[in-house]
Amino acid sequence: MAQQSHPRADPRPPWTRQRVLRAAIDLADQDGIESLSMRKLSQLLGGAPMSLYNHIANKDDLLDGMIDAVFSEIELPSGEDGWKTAMRQRAISIRTILSRHRWAIGLMNSRTSPGPATLRHHNAVIRSLRNAGFPVQLVAYGISALDSYIYGFALQEQGLPCPTPAQTSQLAQAMLEQLTTGEYPHFAELTIEDVLQPGDDHGAYEFGLDLLLDGLEQSLHKQTIH
Repeated sequence: MAQQSHPRADPRPPWTRQRVLRAAIDLADQDGIESLSMRKLSQLLGGAPMSLYNHIANKDDLLDGMIDAVFSEIELPSGEDGWKTAMRQRAISIRTILSRHRWAIGLMNSRTSPGPATLRHHNAVIRSLRNAGFPVQLVAYGISALDSYIYGFALQEQGLPCPTPAQTSQLAQAMLEQLTTGEYPHFAELTIEDVLQPGDDHGAYEFGLDLLLDGLEQSLHKQTIH
């Protein structure tokens, strides 16, 4: 009687650089960048740590690749709707991506070997502003101001003690209950009339962003009339 054959389990997909980077990003998203190690990454992929070095040179190369992959997720500025719309959409896209990859913010501008997606992103930002008539010096100042605001706001959000609006309201209510002497009336007013009110948590971010973009527009206008 012929032996019954059993179907073989599907083999694991082959390792590629892209798959290694994706696994590293998933690990950092879940447990933080501090948790990332070659040992944990190889365990997640189901192989020996030394196999990783067929696809990445070292830890720095891994981090460079991860950041480049994050940049590839950011919406590239388009010149079709004007530079202000393009810069606004880019800033909103970065905030969305950084909320997805919270570990990445400290590394976005610290890598010394930018990959193709990173260079493509920065080139598109510069192109959008240059095509709108911004001189090179104002492009440099504008990008510095925008990126300082974008990344600074993201850092501030990540440092808040309460990550959700509901938790923020609970904390604010608890703080109000401690303000029984009336010594801090302006703090109490802001807490009652803003923090405890339902609303769009994107409002503050986009308000500051629009102030910056309006200021850049005024600077461009001054440059063109001189």
